[in-house]
Amino acid sequence: MRNSPLPRMSRRGRVTVGVLVGVFILFTLLGWGIDAYTDYLWFDEVKKTSVFSGVLVTRLVLFLVVGAVMTLIVAGNLYLAYRLRPLLRPHSNEQVTLERYRMILAPRLGTWITVTGLVIGFFAGLSAQSRWGDWMLFRNGGDFGVKDPEFNVDISFYIFEYPLWRYLLGLAFTAVVLSVIGSLAVHYIFGGVRLQGVGDRMTTAARAHLTTLVAIFVLLKAVAYVLDRRALLLEQHVSPGLYGAGYTDVNALLPAKEILAYISVVVAIAIIVFSNAVMRNLVWPGVSLALLAISAVAIGGIYPLAVQNFQVKPSLLDKEQKYIERSIESTRTAFALENTEVTQLPSSSGRPPETLPSDTSAQNVRLIDPQIVSQAFTQSQQSRGFYDFGDKLDVDRYTVDGKTQDYVVGAREIDDSKLTALQRNWLNRHTVYTHGYGLVAAPANEFCGTGLPYFASGLIGNQGAENTGDCITPTAALEAEQPRIYYGEKSTEYAIVGQVDSGKNVEFDRPQDQSTQGGEVYYTYSGEGGVEIGSFFRRMVFAIKNTESNFLLSDAVNANSKLMYIREPRERVAKVAPFLTVDGDPYPAVVDGRIKWILDGYTTAKTYPYAQRINLATETKDELTGTGSFALARDDVNYMRNSVKATVDAYDGTVTLYEFDDKDPVLKAWNKSFGGDLIVPKDQIPQSLADHFRYPADMFKVQRNLLTRFHVTDARTFFSGEDFWQVPNAPDSPQSGYQPPYYLNVKLPDQNETRFQLTAGVTPLNRENMAALVSGSYVAGQPRLEIFELPDGKVVPGPVQVHQQMVNASNISQQLTLLNRGGQASVLYGNLISLPLGGDILYVEPVYVRSSQANAAPLLQKVLMSYGDGRYVVLEDNLQKGLEALAALGKSNAPPNTGTTDPGGTTDPGPTPSAGATTTPPANQPPTQITPELSQAAAAVDKAIADLKAAQQAGDFVKQGAALKALDDAINRFQAAQQAAGTSTPATATSTNPSPTPSG
Repeated sequence: MRNSPLPRMSRRGRVTVGVLVGVFILFTLLGWGIDAYTDYLWFDEVKKTSVFSGVLVTRLVLFLVVGAVMTLIVAGNLYLAYRLRPLLRPHSNEQVTLERYRMILAPRLGTWITVTGLVIGFFAGLSAQSRWGDWMLFRNGGDFGVKDPEFNVDISFYIFEYPLWRYLLGLAFTAVVLSVIGSLAVHYIFGGVRLQGVGDRMTTAARAHLTTLVAIFVLLKAVAYVLDRRALLLEQHVSPGLYGAGYTDVNALLPAKEILAYISVVVAIAIIVFSNAVMRNLVWPGVSLALLAISAVAIGGIYPLAVQNFQVKPSLLDKEQKYIERSIESTRTAFALENTEVTQLPSSSGRPPETLPSDTSAQNVRLIDPQIVSQAFTQSQQSRGFYDFGDKLDVDRYTVDGKTQDYVVGAREIDDSKLTALQRNWLNRHTVYTHGYGLVAAPANEFCGTGLPYFASGLIGNQGAENTGDCITPTAALEAEQPRIYYGEKSTEYAIVGQVDSGKNVEFDRPQDQSTQGGEVYYTYSGEGGVEIGSFFRRMVFAIKNTESNFLLSDAVNANSKLMYIREPRERVAKVAPFLTVDGDPYPAVVDGRIKWILDGYTTAKTYPYAQRINLATETKDELTGTGSFALARDDVNYMRNSVKATVDAYDGTVTLYEFDDKDPVLKAWNKSFGGDLIVPKDQIPQSLADHFRYPADMFKVQRNLLTRFHVTDARTFFSGEDFWQVPNAPDSPQSGYQPPYYLNVKLPDQNETRFQLTAGVTPLNRENMAALVSGSYVAGQPRLEIFELPDGKVVPGPVQVHQQMVNASNISQQLTLLNRGGQASVLYGNLISLPLGGDILYVEPVYVRSSQANAAPLLQKVLMSYGDGRYVVLEDNLQKGLEALAALGKSNAPPNTGTTDPGGTTDPGPTPSAGATTTPPANQPPTQITPELSQAAAAVDKAIADLKAAQQAGDFVKQGAALKALDDAINRFQAAQQAAGTSTPATATSTNPSPTPSG
């Protein structure tokens, strides 16, 4: 039967396919072009076009160069295989079958080879352009000034050069393998390689071609062995669970890799010589490859395994001690732990000192929980339901009237999801509700009688907090001259601003001040932010970009309009500096009359020799991740520096990158890559801005987690793991994750001054008692990491333990039960602060009450406090009373009566504590007759309950807080009358309301 060529597509079919392909390419290129153009406009707005052009040009060059090289290599080998085809082929059934394929390929062989090469080159170019960062670091990297402990090579080789060499080697392997496969196919189709027929199965030309490619592959393998020697310093080999080359690697694998590299060179030469000059067959090349494989298994596998099992394991510590020391030192250097200061807290009697009420650090403990009071901040702006402060507020510090203290701050932004159905049309969302207004602050260690924070009116943008009674503190020193927030964490939609319609302002600005008759104020944006879209061409571009025809049809878009997009601060910084990992907790601050978002940027690397590798997402996750701070990407890194402080102006969106770590070689390389002026030098940071810098949260979490192991610097102790720590879980809800660190403006032991610092407690591994406190702060503009260790043998309960002890103490639990009696309210516990004072730990935990009524805000009602081993526990109205109560307990000669089990496992039935602490009298004391004072106190409780219910029905949450405070006072009065009358009956309401209903 005669073979016929495959049927050809009709002309109409070819035209149809061509049109479809053309339309697809057109729309793809149009999409790419619009994305690139709008990106350029955005970078031009923030005046960072050097980033746009630098990244774009580098990616294009890598795409074209690598794609072209890969195309030439693959296509060249395919063409060479065709040119080396035999002119005469022996007759066989195999060749008859292949003839039909030769008839298809031969007439357009150049086209087939070109298309194949271009397709492979295209995907290789796509892969290469994603390595633009590796190329930039390779070109611009400098020295670290630190050498690895094994090869004595500067660390810069591993950070700046090794990743690119590794990638290029993989690219070379790919090119050779594809060339071998493609060439073998061409040789087979055109008769250079045969499976049937008389004579050799491979022509001399085909054999020379293919064996040369195989020899090149083996030579590349030799290069891989050389790089593998360096890679041993980056992999997890050292026991126990450390990174770097261990004893077996240094004494067995390193020599093995070197020997295998030499063997590979010999094998490559043997393949070429024996295949084409001596034997002229593939027997000896095959034998050479087999010997290489056997050598790799024996020298690179069996021998190191034997060394590990018979030399290392029997005396593991002695063999690995040197390499454990290397890993500890490198990890501490890579994550900036090498200068961590360790302070041993002095041993003490365990009693609260008499000086506690006057201790400045104790008085400065933060009570306001940024996560819990967010709802109170939001509800204070009830005149407009679309205002929101986010799930978690931030903590910063300000100097007011000569006193520096920490404030809980939040930016009042518009939450698009809270707009009503009528407000959510395109015109309102994008042209009317364009910005928030004002920064609200509250002193972090104070609260007013209703349980609300004291709002700082100077930051409220001339509006004032509504329905907050006397909870407003005039603070003119904190005023923002430009309070409008066009760029913020809630700015997820694009905004069209600057449009003037018949001379009228159309952007909603704020409600009228309370002193007026109400109404709303409108505004027209006049800043530098935004991209001008007055021309028809730009409106058309953004209409296509956003698939929105209103850019062309709406009268709201006119010649004066500007478009703001990519408005969220983290996104703006990440786009301006794509080489940075941005901290998950931006915070706003008033700097020189402007509201600025301050962000921390990290430079990271994955190839620091001997350093521990961590996952950023895992190490920075805690109770607040996802609800109050952004989660970091799941990147594995083993080098990290807080090298940049970035700011985003809330009004005009200006992004500024300030150099913070002026010794970081990675940041210097990136800055050089973009012309050298992308980063503002450290000495040009304004002092007014530096005053608001704080130790970055995510960096601190990484360092704290590493310090649970790497605070141990002795190899033998590290190997035993007996002194390891762990991060405790959240005290009130251990299942929700790790306890987050907290910002405090305090003076810790051995510190010369009060510092704004980030603190966190750690506990011994697999135990709950406190082991140490870790602190991060800035001293003279330099980061300072400190550890405050408790004395050996001293048992102080950790956060989870002390919370349970406090809430279950008999003299406390009754009061907490009263706060949520009847299930009409719930008790919420704020951040449990751990503060080392006098050789022990002072614990402070605010107690909030939230009514079960819908949207009720939590109100701070009480403060739980504990000192030392957990026996000294008080529940008081405020911080100062709590300190005084603890000091009074400390004066007692006998142990306090908390009704809880002490750490030793015995119950302490000591006498009733002195005045100032909330306690109950001994249970065996007989009750006496009802006195007039007791009757009056019971009546006061009933009246407070009635007022509370009336406030609940009216929906006035401020009056609810006042009524709840009155109820709490009445209960305290009732208990005092009980004690005076000699009864131990718990305080309960009688007469008309047996179940008081507290409220938030």
